[in-house]
Amino acid sequence: MSSPSLLQPLRWDLYEEHLGEAAFRWNQWEKALDAPDFSLAELAELEEPCAAHIDALVLGGEPVAHRLLIPALSEEPERVLAAALALLRAESPPGPSALLTALHTAESEGLGSIQRALELAPTACIPREFASLLKKEDAAFELWASVIEVLGTHGLASSALCAPLLSHPEPQVVAATLRAMGRARLPVEPGVLQRALGSDEPVLRDAALTVGLMNGHAGAWAACQSSVDSTAPGNRLPLLLLGLSGDERAATRLVGLLPHEKLRPDVLWALGFSGRIQAADACLELMRLEPVAALAAESFSAITGLVIAGDFAAAKEDAADESLTPLEEDLERDLSPKPEDDLPQPMAEQVAAWWKEMRPRLDPKQRYLAGQPFSPQRLIDALLSAPLRRRHALALELALRSRGLHQVPTRAPVEQQVLAWKSARAAPASSINRPFAEGLRG
Repeated sequence: MSSPSLLQPLRWDLYEEHLGEAAFRWNQWEKALDAPDFSLAELAELEEPCAAHIDALVLGGEPVAHRLLIPALSEEPERVLAAALALLRAESPPGPSALLTALHTAESEGLGSIQRALELAPTACIPREFASLLKKEDAAFELWASVIEVLGTHGLASSALCAPLLSHPEPQVVAATLRAMGRARLPVEPGVLQRALGSDEPVLRDAALTVGLMNGHAGAWAACQSSVDSTAPGNRLPLLLLGLSGDERAATRLVGLLPHEKLRPDVLWALGFSGRIQAADACLELMRLEPVAALAAESFSAITGLVIAGDFAAAKEDAADESLTPLEEDLERDLSPKPEDDLPQPMAEQVAAWWKEMRPRLDPKQRYLAGQPFSPQRLIDALLSAPLRRRHALALELALRSRGLHQVPTRAPVEQQVLAWKSARAAPASSINRPFAEGLRG
């Protein structure tokens, strides 16, 4: 792309507006990825103006890169992300080289934004010398973790790159390396995997669980169950894996954990993916209990297919009044906005009446997905239609069932997601027929 003509003065106010709009819109796009009320089609609509503002910044050429984009790499995280995306797409050298320089000095939030830009950019835009950052022994471990994470996202991780990092003293680096190896379907030595599974650091244990199950490692399933047995905090993934297994006994086990108040939100989340009637029964009971009523209704809906809307949902004003808690309790709670805040509050009695009529028609021995008997095809179809917040877990089950063959990157640009989805949909059903935990009892 050519730079604006030197005969025409640049409208800096317009370029500043493009940068501000790109930052704002990409931030909205990122939030939508975990929203309970957004679909993939709606995400695509959000993505179009994001890309348009980035394109406008790229068209500004080197003058815009030097005056606006490179300075923005040390500003707020949203502006860092937008500026980095534009610099990566620039045809002139200052863009990518400035980004590599900024990586060395970026604070934690800025580093995260640059990493995210590198993940979202086309693979062809990743600088050739990017992987060489792993050879800089004086680099902070956060930078090493970011680099291997980006390489893994783009399928650029190799055994030669990953092997030395598996013995790094920082769990964050080893976890990022394991995730990269999982995406590339690289073999992991059983001894390395077993050590990571036994780690006290949830981030490392979780990475090992995912890669281990993707490789059919029985020790990973045993470690998952052992983690759940501890009823310790930080077990969101092990609980979810129990639900995704679809096993009736696993669902019974999850229901048994509901009395643990601190675990309840994560257990409810996992139950929604179990697809079991007993899980729906348990969710119905908790629809009468604040503050988990909306979470319980979400999982109930995921199993039974009942949409919590109309007569089955409280009016927004009523829901807001019911969710108020005394000031002294608020002081002890994390009041920062969460994706589940946008879930509708259920009308428990109306839902119970519907369930009383519907439940006898369903088979307690069957697993259900949105009210229909579970099948691999329905799992794949759900990846196109389910709320964005739930698609990450559904994609994880698909990856585990297929032993890593079908990985839909649910945090990537929409076009990339759809291409991966089409590939999975065209694959033989036999590649994902078996539950991922089958034969892994430990």
